[in-house]
Amino acid sequence: MRKFGSILSLILVLLAIYWGFQSSMPVYKTDASISDTLFSTDRALEHVKMVSKKPHGVGFPAHEEVRKYIIDELEKMGLTTSTQEGYSLGDGTKLSKVKNILARIEGSGKGKALLLLSHYDSQPHSSFGASDAGSGVATILESMRAFLSNGKKPKNDIIILISDAEELGLNGAQLFVNKHPWAKDVALVLNFEARGSGGPSYAFIETNRSNQNLLLEFIAANPEYPMANSLYYSIYKLLPNDTDLTVFRESRDIDGFNFAFIDDHYDYHTARDSYERLDKNTLAHQGSYLMPLLLHFSDADLNHLKSLNDFVYFNIPFFGMVSYPFEWIWPMFGGAVILFIVFIIHGFRSKILRLRGVLTGFLPLLITLAINGVVGFYAWPFLKWAYPQYQDMLHGFTYNGHTYIAAFLFFSVAICFGVYYKFREISVADLLLAPLLLWLLLCGLLAVYLKGASFFIVPLFALLASWYVALNKKEPSLILMVFLALPAIWLCSPLIPALTVGLGLKLLVASTLLTTLTFFLLLPVFGFYRNKKNIAYIGFVLFFGCLVSSHFNSGFNEDNTKPSSLVYILNEDKDAAQWATYDQVLIDWNDPFLGKDKKGPTLISKYDLGFSYVSDAPVKEIKGPSIEKTKDTILGEQRLLDIRIVPQRNVNRLEVFANDAPIISASVNGIPLSSYDLPSKRTNRLITHYISDNDATELRLIIPKNEKLELTIYEASHDLLQHPLFKVPKRPTNSIPMPFVLNDAIITVRTLLFDVGEE
Repeated sequence: MRKFGSILSLILVLLAIYWGFQSSMPVYKTDASISDTLFSTDRALEHVKMVSKKPHGVGFPAHEEVRKYIIDELEKMGLTTSTQEGYSLGDGTKLSKVKNILARIEGSGKGKALLLLSHYDSQPHSSFGASDAGSGVATILESMRAFLSNGKKPKNDIIILISDAEELGLNGAQLFVNKHPWAKDVALVLNFEARGSGGPSYAFIETNRSNQNLLLEFIAANPEYPMANSLYYSIYKLLPNDTDLTVFRESRDIDGFNFAFIDDHYDYHTARDSYERLDKNTLAHQGSYLMPLLLHFSDADLNHLKSLNDFVYFNIPFFGMVSYPFEWIWPMFGGAVILFIVFIIHGFRSKILRLRGVLTGFLPLLITLAINGVVGFYAWPFLKWAYPQYQDMLHGFTYNGHTYIAAFLFFSVAICFGVYYKFREISVADLLLAPLLLWLLLCGLLAVYLKGASFFIVPLFALLASWYVALNKKEPSLILMVFLALPAIWLCSPLIPALTVGLGLKLLVASTLLTTLTFFLLLPVFGFYRNKKNIAYIGFVLFFGCLVSSHFNSGFNEDNTKPSSLVYILNEDKDAAQWATYDQVLIDWNDPFLGKDKKGPTLISKYDLGFSYVSDAPVKEIKGPSIEKTKDTILGEQRLLDIRIVPQRNVNRLEVFANDAPIISASVNGIPLSSYDLPSKRTNRLITHYISDNDATELRLIIPKNEKLELTIYEASHDLLQHPLFKVPKRPTNSIPMPFVLNDAIITVRTLLFDVGEE
């Protein structure tokens, strides 16, 4: 009978885990024929298809085509559109000419406005931008169409901003927030983004103050599949990414919600970010947020969203969003401590707890944490050593990354069951004290340092309840124990893959340790199993099976394409040229250019561009930019320099580096650089200009008159594979351009020296 109970309880645990994932997002169903007043994923997909036909980064021909398509679709709804154009500096040093798309629906009231936000530019130079952020644009277009079909006039104004140049440095958002008169009317932003091509869409509250009012309004809007908890924003802040919403929060103290999906991260910013690879369930999830939120916030009071109170919150199956104020954190923690002490006293007085058993119970806990922690920590370095090609996946997440997560999850589970099998003679009541103490310490630390994660006190209370049952009943119902374990299953299991997906395989240790900690919460169930050894064996078999599967899928093919890179660098000063690559492992496509004589990055200039290998290349007749010093004046102890840089070929990007000479002030195309962003304060890079329409770059620099200034100018075009002077073959079908680097480019380098006393 006990064996049957173990099997049934294990099945129930697995079903609960499955349901936790299954209920987190909608399942796509064909819905092209549903009512015009409802969001249709099929209709949204048509928008994604149209905006992702070609790469459409700033300065690319398709960029204008996508902008025109979006404007036409907004005007089909009867909306009046406008564009906001101008230069903008993103991240302080990234210049581009921005063309934002705007529309506004007048509300019946006189309060603040709701702003819907996504961006229409794709990442240069090869991304089709279907997910990032064609999905966001499509979500807004389809939701607005459905909203307007209701024929109801909103109370609040609704502003639609489809921003430009987000990928370059949030430039479009900067231009709107700093220059557009509508910016002062905005009280709340709903921003739709992507950092992959699939998975659930997570909701992040972004505010400079506290989240109470925003959270309560979000709950009142009642989205059907909320994936939101107060830990996610803490994790989001660890990611090396900001969004357009960050500009609204930092520059104008405007609150908002980010909705973003992060799975299938290997597609992010690559040629694989295509219509075909966008998960339809994910797009449906984005729509499931915007429609109820649009209906709610279009009539809500937007003047009182600020709050001085923070809430802990989380979503859980059947209950939806659960929240409570930060003020409850310490009383709840104190209650847990009191219960822990009371149960200890009860256990020892009733002679159920034995001191030797309790102390010995710390051994399996420490052993499992140590083994799983060490293995998880060294897993990714080992994998990169065993499979050097992984180093060329700059995302830090491989195509078989999910299999690796599963592998080390099974390994952790196997270690937990195997180690606790060795201590099977100790009663479950004795074994539970150590995990309870550990979780109490963790919850105490979270209450101090990461209050947003304080909801882990909930499964701790469930663990205390299970311990109480174990203290009073030698053979408790395992079904009851599974029921008490549900908070742990539903709160912890989604985080096990999510942390590694979000932060990369370098944090496999997060998955192994969280799996171990979750096992401790489920020990009231698993501790009573007599077949722990068999489950450990199964875990090891599954671990090795996943490793074998990962090995056979560690290479590259047409479905899992290898990122590759090649650039041509012409140094005009030295009349010398080099081929260069960022690849650690070359392929047949770029290996002939680097040749047997390839070497480490002996630099054509002193500014390291991160190349892995370089080799000599023939000098080609490539025209660098025309550079003119239009002004050179001494003003007291300062020297003013005006420099005009004009492309003489079709280019995409210009970068200016400076030596260590102090720069008092600088501006580019009339926009001043902050003192924080000057090279002497942060980096040798002065500015990066993402060029549209072969525009000129106008630099104004003020330096001390007795300083020697050296500027190194890199000008790049993404036409290496098409340029008539080169015979670079088309990439093989099992390769794509490497993202995050300057790729497929012809680069010219030129150095300018402004010596002391020279005018």
